[in-house]
Amino acid sequence: MTDAGKRFNRDWIFRHLTYTFEEANSYAIIGPNGSGKSTLLQVFSGAMQASEGTIQYSTDNVQYSVEEIYNNVSICAPYLEVIEEMTLKEFLGFHHHFKPFLSSVNIDMIISILGLEKAVNKQIRFYSSGMKQRVKLAQAIFSDTSILLLDEPCTNLDLAGIDLYHRLIEEYCRNRLVIVSSNDEVEYRFCKEKINISNYK
Repeated sequence: MTDAGKRFNRDWIFRHLTYTFEEANSYAIIGPNGSGKSTLLQVFSGAMQASEGTIQYSTDNVQYSVEEIYNNVSICAPYLEVIEEMTLKEFLGFHHHFKPFLSSVNIDMIISILGLEKAVNKQIRFYSSGMKQRVKLAQAIFSDTSILLLDEPCTNLDLAGIDLYHRLIEEYCRNRLVIVSSNDEVEYRFCKEKINISNYK
């Protein structure tokens, strides 16, 4: 990411951001509410275009364009919804067709790891907010992608859910590029580097 910036109309959300994000490393994007953390994450994911600067992607020495990178990215964010009319097993199966899961897990294992065996045949719309967040984390973390983007990943999680989140990061994300957007240290305490977006205004 070189001299990257994003604006809406005349308001710059961030500017002049030059940074190299490396595989097998973890980064926290921090800053107060409304400072642009989520916007930066969406620009990085390719879902939103930068207003200035350039973004280059490469994994295993292979270069990707912004249009191609989506196959290598998974994201968990409060503004992304799950398909609530599906059961958990149906939803995971549906998602698997678009982004295959890591070879070390299957759908039944994922359900067990999440602790949602008793709710497996319920439509997701009947889940609590914390259960839905576990599902969002699962579809991102268990996808076989080299880049994992997490926007306020512990939203609606209780203490057991937060503990599960850290176990999933520890076990399944060691060799991936992980970027966490948050102003809560509980969510990014494992990150090796921190980027304060307020420094790029």
